[in-house]
Amino acid sequence: LLHAVPASSVLDALARFDPLPVVPSIADRALDRPDPTLPGAAGPRTAQASVVRVQGTACGLGIQGSGWVVRPGIVVTNAHVIAGEHDIVVQPSGAGTYPAFPIAVDAGNDVAVLRVHGLPLPRVQISPKDPSGGAVAMIGYPQNGPLRSVPGRAGQPVTALAPGAYGGSVRPRTVVPLRGLLEHGDSGGPVVDRRGRVVAMMFAADKGGGGGFGVPLEAIRSALGSAHGVATFEGRTNDV
Repeated sequence: LLHAVPASSVLDALARFDPLPVVPSIADRALDRPDPTLPGAAGPRTAQASVVRVQGTACGLGIQGSGWVVRPGIVVTNAHVIAGEHDIVVQPSGAGTYPAFPIAVDAGNDVAVLRVHGLPLPRVQISPKDPSGGAVAMIGYPQNGPLRSVPGRAGQPVTALAPGAYGGSVRPRTVVPLRGLLEHGDSGGPVVDRRGRVVAMMFAADKGGGGGFGVPLEAIRSALGSAHGVATFEGRTNDV
């Protein structure tokens, strides 16, 4: 069996099936405990209506993550969620699926922008400023289950050693430290403040299970500005 199916091949396949990066447990140590009431606030509750499941097939394996609507027909997720997929679809929390097509990918910062024709969901706003340790709600589809919003904390962007969207060696990159529960399937889900505005996007969990990292707003805005056919994003940081 080991000769026919080498362990390395099995591990590679499992990594594709469940691609949430796991990083050393350093992200959440300096952040206060999450506020358990935050997900129930009006802003985060409203933001849930803009969060979708993102799924597809790569190398014969089903891959699943999360994403969020930044503008009618435009969804943001992680680049590693759609890596190698040829049949990307997004699924609202209600029912139905909608074909999605990448229009921008930033592998270094793990951001992908998708065009989804006919997606009948409202957008969620992006915050005009970076987080600085405030209470947040982290919204996604963990373990390929139903939509979930959990309390968390988002710190100021820092430089850390982390992998890009496709793995490989780690490199310095700007990330947002997060404290709270991140699980496989949350990749690409938004991190929102009390007003329901996105302050970061989940992309990695830490080994201790107490937090992880998020993609910063600067990287998200840059990907939106480079998206083909979305020129209206360029130069607009407060109203995307």
